[in-house]
Amino acid sequence: MMELLCTLADHANDINSCAFSDSYLATSSLDKTIRVYSLKDFKEVHFSPLIGHTYTVHCCCLSYDKPILASCSTDGKTILWDMHNGQIMATFEQPNGNPVRVCKFSPSSIYLASGAADGSVVLWNVPLLKFHRSSTVKDGYPVACAFYPGGNVFVTGSSSGDLTAWDENMRCLYTDKAHDLGVTCCDFSSQPITDEQYGTECFQMASCGQDNEIRLWIVSFSDAQGFEMMCKLTLSGHSAPVLCCALSKDGSILVSGSVDKSVIIYKAKTGSILHTLTRHTRYVTACALAPNLPLLATGSMDKTVNIWRLEQGSNLQKSLGLRNKILRKIEDVKKKTASTNIPDEFLCPITREIMMDPVIASDGYSYERKAIENWISTQKRTSPMTNLPLSTLLLTPNRTLKMALNRWLEAQ
Repeated sequence: MMELLCTLADHANDINSCAFSDSYLATSSLDKTIRVYSLKDFKEVHFSPLIGHTYTVHCCCLSYDKPILASCSTDGKTILWDMHNGQIMATFEQPNGNPVRVCKFSPSSIYLASGAADGSVVLWNVPLLKFHRSSTVKDGYPVACAFYPGGNVFVTGSSSGDLTAWDENMRCLYTDKAHDLGVTCCDFSSQPITDEQYGTECFQMASCGQDNEIRLWIVSFSDAQGFEMMCKLTLSGHSAPVLCCALSKDGSILVSGSVDKSVIIYKAKTGSILHTLTRHTRYVTACALAPNLPLLATGSMDKTVNIWRLEQGSNLQKSLGLRNKILRKIEDVKKKTASTNIPDEFLCPITREIMMDPVIASDGYSYERKAIENWISTQKRTSPMTNLPLSTLLLTPNRTLKMALNRWLEAQ
């Protein structure tokens, strides 16, 4: 099970991004601020909030190996902050002063990439605190960025739907359409893939977009072979545009957040859905996985950030195994339904199929979680049973019914 540890509600407006380091969680908002929390107790550090931008802060990121935070804004600036005291170390002015939509550190923190609304992509030298090189995306403007873990190569995702790879000299290594209507986010896992069919050093990258889909890519780069990218999986678990995605350090877990207000956690190897979280009441705009702790942060236009504890290792596999066992049992039962009377309380009122994950809605009735979530996400905020407005969209797991269902299944 996923455990909700706490909800942070300090921002005064929409959450735009979340970022972890080994010590901190940083969040940025439409309210022009960045807030920083300690992972020891999820309380704000003494120098939070960080105030320096004059407009919306679209993105924030934490250095992999240095106590530095970067943030970028509609004000056309990318600011570096000292994580010892919250002081501004440097302010980078985007060429032409256009709104900066995304920023990201390289794995070595030598470079910081920023992308702006005029299509420009700039690489800044962090140790020297100066401009390095720049270029422009072919079409649209960059809204997503992720560095290849094996070097100073990085990928940008554009509003036109392209994924483009760049080297540190801002030479375009690769570009191709990845998502219709636009890319919204991309993220690498930091550990290489060991499967021999993909070569000696390949990494997984996830991307998501306005087409409601998430794609998982296998990416490799070497001076001899160049940059190669192959789509491994396409996931369609969301019913609306997917605004954010994140991969775990080892690449085993993929998380996404959507306009449908849900957060979905996948097993990256197969694309199987492990969990669907529905605690946010508006669009889920940000998600991040802690590099060395079993923590997930999700941010939303409801002005909150939820911190979740992830299942680890064997517990996660056990959960998935139990889920698959129940699914197989349900399929066996379905084959016998011609001569078996299934208790009506085990059937979802929407699908009229056996419920695997029953939840109680505010109308007092139990439904299959995915069925009622789909019902609600299509703007039907009324009860499927009474047609009256739902007083709240909160869904509560019906553990009593689930235990009774499991006992009944075992008896079949």
